[in-house]
Amino acid sequence: MVTPTLHLMCGKIASGKSTLAKALATEHAAILLSEDHWLSRLYPQQFHSVADYVRLARQVRAVMGPLVTDMLRAGTSVVLDFPANTPADRQWLRALADAAQVPHCVHYIEASDETCRARLHLRNGRAEHEFAATDAEFDLITSHFRVPDPEEGIEISVHRL
Repeated sequence: MVTPTLHLMCGKIASGKSTLAKALATEHAAILLSEDHWLSRLYPQQFHSVADYVRLARQVRAVMGPLVTDMLRAGTSVVLDFPANTPADRQWLRALADAAQVPHCVHYIEASDETCRARLHLRNGRAEHEFAATDAEFDLITSHFRVPDPEEGIEISVHRL
């Protein structure tokens, strides 16, 4: 039997987290849970600012956390396409794996601001994502991004663009 694992996504906006998450779910026969998917369907008319995102994401996490832990305990690997972009985010997400007593891996996509911004413009132009971020929102959200550090007590796999 394969040990279930919690796979976490870390990277700037438009770095390719969702694309990598889908590939990991297939590779590991894991359940994929996407924060953007849940937020866009539960709160379709309630997003007007980054503050709205923070408030609503907190609500989704409160519901999803116990579900993820239960799936891991039941023996199913999970890929969480939720941003693990700050030490606090990573600790909350890692606590889910710890509660289920399974390993975790933070998949960090290393990409420059320029690359991500160009990908964001392309993605926005194609309307291929649940949310379209402006350059100002990109700058604001990226200002909070922190590269994961092994001293956080996390397992990290680096993916370079």
